[in-house]
Amino acid sequence: MQAYNELDSIQLNFSPQDLLLLNLALALIMYGVALDLRFEDFKYLVKNPKSFFLGVFSQFLLLPFLTWELVNIINPPPSVALGMFLVAACPGGNISNFLSNLAKGNTALSISLTGFSSLLSIISTPVNFAIWASLYGPTSSLLKEISLDFKDAFFTVALILGIPLLLGILTHQNAPKFAEKASKILKPLSLLIFAAFIVIAFMGNLDLFLSYISLIFLWVLAHNFIALGAGFLTGKAFKLPLADIKTLTIETGIQNSGLGLVLIFTYFNGLGGMAFITAFWGIWHLISGITIATLWKYKE
Repeated sequence: MQAYNELDSIQLNFSPQDLLLLNLALALIMYGVALDLRFEDFKYLVKNPKSFFLGVFSQFLLLPFLTWELVNIINPPPSVALGMFLVAACPGGNISNFLSNLAKGNTALSISLTGFSSLLSIISTPVNFAIWASLYGPTSSLLKEISLDFKDAFFTVALILGIPLLLGILTHQNAPKFAEKASKILKPLSLLIFAAFIVIAFMGNLDLFLSYISLIFLWVLAHNFIALGAGFLTGKAFKLPLADIKTLTIETGIQNSGLGLVLIFTYFNGLGGMAFITAFWGIWHLISGITIATLWKYKE
């Protein structure tokens, strides 16, 4: 019980240099993803509005609502609940395109949703987080104590996701051959840098993670299961093709936890419960996503 209560007060060891590295890694990953995008790709959304709008609904409306319901059921420490709301408010993770392709899902839909959700997240992530965190009493009180400046949060998300996304699309439009070559290098390189960063962050706080992992493990599993289920059931309920159902499941279940970590260490001083839940989500959703994509690879 003592460890449960301590989650709200501990802070992870994280230097300004570490934060700068994380910011650069995320921007590089986003730029690498955007090298495969063209402005014309967004026409897909106009021609196939049903799957697209259901993807937006599942990710930006249903998942935050279900997260709020889950938080009310399990009653985690306020800082953990805050982390869960933040993860749910983040856009889809950049690896979702790779996983959707591996699962033989609708890759065009996945790329379009990733691009759109990354741009939309400049507004939706701070707003969604603020709304749902304010609807749960303990996190509402914690937010008032922290006094988060949402204007700064908008700027941070735009800087990390919005600008690299636009630069990547412009690069593809104006130098397609360079974009193709650069994408093959940047994608694995940036993901390797991000993975290395997560490992280094864990090693620097290993004692703390070992002390609290038993507390957060089931919370992350339940939250990720709900996220994957939200996408799957949305696709099933509206009778989408299997390829689209696969993509909605992956896009909703794979969240950009790296962005969440940036916001936590920038505006919440590495608040323990938030950081733990978000960092472990970043590891677990890769395991669950790769597992589901591999199983679905053989089902068409």
